[in-house]
Amino acid sequence: MTTETAKVHEYQSSSAAETIRVGHQIAKFLNPPKFLILRGDLGAGKTTLVKGIAEALDAAAPDEVTSPTFTLIHEYEGTQGSDGHKIPVKLYHLDLYRIEGERQLDTLGIDELAAPDSIVLVEWGEKFPSVVKRSQGEIVMLSAGGDARKITLTLKD
Repeated sequence: MTTETAKVHEYQSSSAAETIRVGHQIAKFLNPPKFLILRGDLGAGKTTLVKGIAEALDAAAPDEVTSPTFTLIHEYEGTQGSDGHKIPVKLYHLDLYRIEGERQLDTLGIDELAAPDSIVLVEWGEKFPSVVKRSQGEIVMLSAGGDARKITLTLKD
């Protein structure tokens, strides 16, 4: 029998700029393929965190990253790696807040997004058992009063 272990990384942020910097730090741990749930209340700063992740991957400038609440999926193309060994990576940012059930979820083609070169970040994914089952971990954002946030990255082994 194997026991599932997780790697946990905790961060604190007191501003949008700091949340973007935390996104840079988290991006270092997101080697494709990666499929994570991005959890937090409305206004917790999930999209702001994705701005930092996208910027760290050379996929988009922070002001180009917006919430996919109405479009459901945003795709960004970037690179990842160091020492001059950059590999292409696709970053998908999904928002399932307006999705009603598994049947509607199936029409999004999430299976096709989870490719060997992709990082998929799913807001409100915890609503769906199929997304939770597929998930390799999660990023949780909790308000700590005012603009302060506690951000926890948990990656399953």
